Amino acid sequence: MQPFTFVRLQYLSGNWDTDPRMPSNLLHSLIEYTTVKVNEQEKIIPLDSAELFNYPFSYMSGHRLVQFNQKERQNFETYVRNGGFVFVDDCNHDIDGLFARSFEEQMKQIFGQSALKKIPNDHKIYSSFFTFDDGPPTTSFELNGWGDDLVHDYLKAIEVNGRIGVLYSNKDYGCEWDYDFRNKRWLAEDNTKFGVNIIMYALTS
Repeated sequence: MQPFTFVRLQYLSGNWDTDPRMPSNLLHSLIEYTTVKVNEQEKIIPLDSAELFNYPFSYMSGHRLVQFNQKERQNFETYVRNGGFVFVDDCNHDIDGLFARSFEEQMKQIFGQSALKKIPNDHKIYSSFFTFDDGPPTTSFELNGWGDDLVHDYLKAIEVNGRIGVLYSNKDYGCEWDYDFRNKRWLAEDNTKFGVNIIMYALTS
């Protein structure tokens, strides 16, 4: 089995590299908690590249406009419909910022008006490795005054054949986990554990 590679999607609109330290932090957590073999460096792949189809997991983030061109849109749809998993994180700190509005519109155009749906707090992703009885963990970025100052109490997803193909968060996990993994020792509870769940779900479901 090939080592797990953390793939970050590069797209032409907006900004795609908002949380540069997050991947190495999550990869460290995979090494610490699981037996998954990992590549220790993230891989950046343009969304319009066929190379994307070599990897089962990819990550997309930003806080500006999302407007896929034709090839990006085609690759995103083909990847998801053929079993790929995309974790999309809105770094805009609110639920109706520019990234949220434009990304959700892209999903409607690609997968249909109602494809992106709230997932329940007892979904398998909350117990795929660690158990989160209350659903998605809260982040400090939801409540720091930069955004709408609300706890975003759910995640959304697009499911294909009963499996999540697109996991969409406006809780800003990317920025929450954007620190050097060596600073984790100062935390009372490792806040990257839910990231482990997301990756394990993507690899085993």
